[in-house]
Amino acid sequence: MWGQIMSNYPGRKTILCIDDDDSMLGYQRALLERRGFEVLTADSARQGLQIALACAVAAVIVDYHMPEMDGHEVATELKRLRPQLPIVMVSSDDKVPEQALSVVDAFVPKDEAPSRLLPVITRICGECPPAPNALPLPTGERDVPVSPRPWRIRNGSAQF
Repeated sequence: MWGQIMSNYPGRKTILCIDDDDSMLGYQRALLERRGFEVLTADSARQGLQIALACAVAAVIVDYHMPEMDGHEVATELKRLRPQLPIVMVSSDDKVPEQALSVVDAFVPKDEAPSRLLPVITRICGECPPAPNALPLPTGERDVPVSPRPWRIRNGSAQF
């Protein structure tokens, strides 16, 4: 199984999604694959760390609230092991501690993920060639520049 996962498709960037909510993982997979990304999923923090170390991933999307290890702990460990790996944290909680946000490259509230997650990932990873069945971005979605500091997206604008 690991041999299969490790051989990423040439020309497609791979995103790792880590979340204990299977429906959120399914949503992220559908959203990203539609735009031509290869997607790996992990339903636990430990599984996510194992995949991130074994596979060539272009970015990680991690949920803040998870059992056994929260997103801050996962992001801290990933940055220790792979400092250049871009990490996007998502959460349904608006009160994510600044300490957790300082470790990640971007934060997107889960309720804004339908319109904001894809532009963030596209910007972090660079534009990848669309898959043959990729659909265009809905009107109104726009790219948001990535800064060296983590930012939050609120009502369509980046906040530092």
